[in-house]
Amino acid sequence: MMNTMNTADTTPSDEIELGPRLRYLRERAGLSQRALAKRVGVQNSTISLIESGRMNPSVGALKRVLDGIPIGLSEFFAFEPDLDRKVFFAAEELQEIGKGKLSLKQVGGNLLGRSLQILHETYGLNADTGAQKYEHDGEEGGVVVSGRIEISVGNERKILGAGDAYLFDSRKPHRFRQVGPVPCVIVSACTPPTF
Repeated sequence: MMNTMNTADTTPSDEIELGPRLRYLRERAGLSQRALAKRVGVQNSTISLIESGRMNPSVGALKRVLDGIPIGLSEFFAFEPDLDRKVFFAAEELQEIGKGKLSLKQVGGNLLGRSLQILHETYGLNADTGAQKYEHDGEEGGVVVSGRIEISVGNERKILGAGDAYLFDSRKPHRFRQVGPVPCVIVSACTPPTF
């Protein structure tokens, strides 16, 4: 069982975005992160870290993960997906990538090759992004449509209401938490995509 992955940058090409490519192929194979992790003997957080770009596996570790799809290394790097270049999306076409009390509806199903991610976020009562702050490369911003949200970025914390907005460097540790008597709705954007 493989419990850790080498985070050294030993991929065949720095130009290939491993995370979005792996996510696309995993989803195309009908596998959840958990199912793929179980299949190859790693923690599902490892798959999540690779897909979000926070872990860059060694070639050997990547091959082991790809064996669970299954797809070979050369096919993985040569693969050119049918990029979703649709322009307009009906509400029911937004892809749900959240869970539980936190709904994250993404505009566009396949973000491989895209530099922007747009989300329609709904935080149910007492919903949050987790007890721990998280961080990732890029920037994010959004506008609160309704309700109230407490946003912590680094050492700053503010409660925002309808019409208020935020914009920050996502490398700063951050956390979102719904406050108040009604769910909070936000329209946000992140570059590059994080999910």
